Order: sequence, then structure tokens, then C-alpha cells
Amino acid sequence: MSGFAGYSGQAYSPAGDKGRFVLPPAFRKAVKESSGGNRTLCLAAHDRFDCLIGFGLSRTEKLNAQLEREEDRAIRMNDASFDRDVRAAQLFGFEQLPFDDSGRFVMPEHLRDLGKVGDGLFFQAAGEFFFVWSPAELARMGPEWKSAQAACTKLVAAARKGA
Repeated sequence: MSGFAGYSGQAYSPAGDKGRFVLPPAFRKAVKESSGGNRTLCLAAHDRFDCLIGFGLSRTEKLNAQLEREEDRAIRMNDASFDRDVRAAQLFGFEQLPFDDSGRFVMPEHLRDLGKVGDGLFFQAAGEFFFVWSPAELARMGPEWKSAQAACTKLVAAARKGA
């Protein structure tokens, strides 16, 4: 997994037939590197936004470290509200989805609902993971998302023009 350098860039992928989506090439390569050469995409609902996050299997190491840090902090702060089991379920409740050489994968219905997924996906890199947005949901976000919104608008228009 040492070849993984993080996620960068953005891409748009329209929904395909049979409920399939395509992981764009740059993201596909990075996910495969992050998953030790396996074609395994991890997807989860974002904890604050109406979108999904994606990553490769190597992120589980960082999630374990995060869980330990949060538990240590709760102990130091005497925070009785911290529940390790609940937090572990939140951090590790992601789906592991296989994708083929072309990047095609089937998204489970519950993730489609949680991410408010429609007829396409906008991928926005965020270093250790990437956001997976419904373009309509991204458009509802505030001005701090204006760069991603502009990229999404252009990529969606280009995809429709090419169709």
C-alpha cells in the first residue's frame, strides 16, 4: 500500500444501466493503490453532509488510530458520553464494494438513499478520502463549496453534451 499518495482532482460519472456507477480512472487507480492492489472501493455516508465518502482499504489503519485517539481524549477529559462501540460502528460502518477493470460498481440502495444519489456522481478529492456528491446536493451547499460546485457544473454539462 506504499504507492498510495492520496486523492486529488474531481470527476463526474453519470449513472449507468442496472444501477451501476463508474469510479473515474484517477480515483480508480488511487483506490486500487490504497487497497493493496485489490479493486475494493469503500463507501460510507458522510457524518455531516448529504453525500458519501469513498476511500481504499488502507484508511482502516487511520480509522483505528482515530478511534484510539478519541477514546484517549474522552478518558483524559472524563467524558462519560463517549461510547467506543458506537463510535467504532460509525467509523467502520462503510461498505466494501468490488469494482471491475472499467471501474463499474453497484451501489447498495441504502447508500443511494443516504447520499441522495440521482442520475450521476460528482467525485471531489479530499486527500485521505473523497466526497461522492449528487450534483443537486452539492449545489445546495454554501459558498465554501463554490470551487467544487463550479467544477461539477462544467463536468455535468460536458457529460451531457457528449451523450
